[in-house]
Amino acid sequence: MVLTFTKISYRIKWLILRYTLAASFFLFSNILFAQSSQSAFPSRMAWTAYNLGSTGYNQAVAIGAMLREKYGVTLRVIPGQNDISRLLPLKTGRVDFSVNGVSTYFAQEGMFQFANSQWGPQPVRLLMTSNGLSNQAVAVAADTGVTSFSELRGFRIPYVRGAPALNVSMEAHLACGGLTWDDVVRVDFPGYDAAWTGVVNGDVDAGFGTTVSGPMFRVEASPRGIRWLPAPHDDAECWDRMLAIGPYFTKHLATRGAGIDPDSPHEAGTYPYPLLTALETQDNDVVNALTRAIHENYDDFKDSDPGAIGWALERQVFQWVVPYHDGAVAYWREIGVWSDELEAHNQSLISRQEVLASAWAEFSEEEIPDQDAFAEAWGQLRADRLEAAGFNPVWR
Repeated sequence: MVLTFTKISYRIKWLILRYTLAASFFLFSNILFAQSSQSAFPSRMAWTAYNLGSTGYNQAVAIGAMLREKYGVTLRVIPGQNDISRLLPLKTGRVDFSVNGVSTYFAQEGMFQFANSQWGPQPVRLLMTSNGLSNQAVAVAADTGVTSFSELRGFRIPYVRGAPALNVSMEAHLACGGLTWDDVVRVDFPGYDAAWTGVVNGDVDAGFGTTVSGPMFRVEASPRGIRWLPAPHDDAECWDRMLAIGPYFTKHLATRGAGIDPDSPHEAGTYPYPLLTALETQDNDVVNALTRAIHENYDDFKDSDPGAIGWALERQVFQWVVPYHDGAVAYWREIGVWSDELEAHNQSLISRQEVLASAWAEFSEEEIPDQDAFAEAWGQLRADRLEAAGFNPVWR
């Protein structure tokens, strides 16, 4: 009887030891996994973003708070007043990433403010983008009575100096209605807010912007009121003309914005904002870890800003006009959302960048001191080389 009890005691002790070892191994493995996930992150990172208080800045700060809490990373978010000030620190290596807008695409193409000897086409890459419930679209003062783009002929339209993202986008929407800048009265403004203040004050009649940005609500509350012009998704000719000038637009129904009723969404287009942008040379492991962290911890920051909902996996637009970084692709492939079709599209965009880089290297051997002549000559060579490689240059 004593022998039997002793055997049972030994057996119980052996089982306890066995499960203790198993639990310890499991805990140790999890610790190692957590450490390996965090080891890819530097202890400090710096990003550029839009101005203080902007939705892009607010989302970057919220993601930074998540990174600090979950991974011990200190993120410094540097506000930039314009496209150059957001991308120059990325180009020179002063920051790791940029929470940017559609100028990421302009930088890839080496056009507009990037068509000069200090810039040229840049090897930019995406990790993720935010695609919220708003549109990037054109609104008119309601008192104009205008209800379609074709009716804008002869009306006063703002042109924001040094802001090609706004001006090219306005041009694309005018094209939806079969119009150009020659068909409207162009009124120059020094900035985005000033242009929309011009709508409130009666100096211009329309403007391009995000349906949820502050100036739109000021227009809505003014005596003039606000109306968003539609770009009907079934109007193929409208969209063909729009995309010929602004290929970065995608069809979208907005349910948020000034003067927009969620039960009657605004049918037009948008593009991702903000875009988490890196250079091709950014470390794959850091990119992979950051992409994973934002996706897996989305619930921690999704309520930080009305636009933060756009970081959800189901709202990602992977087939866009700028390629994704290899580190991000590896993560998206790991979780099963990266298809062969997306890979083919991504490789085509990378090939486009390679053609642009080759054309820039060729062009850089020329000496053209006049900036206007420089931009014109570069634009022509760029278009020629892209067309020869089977790509649409979009602009000349």
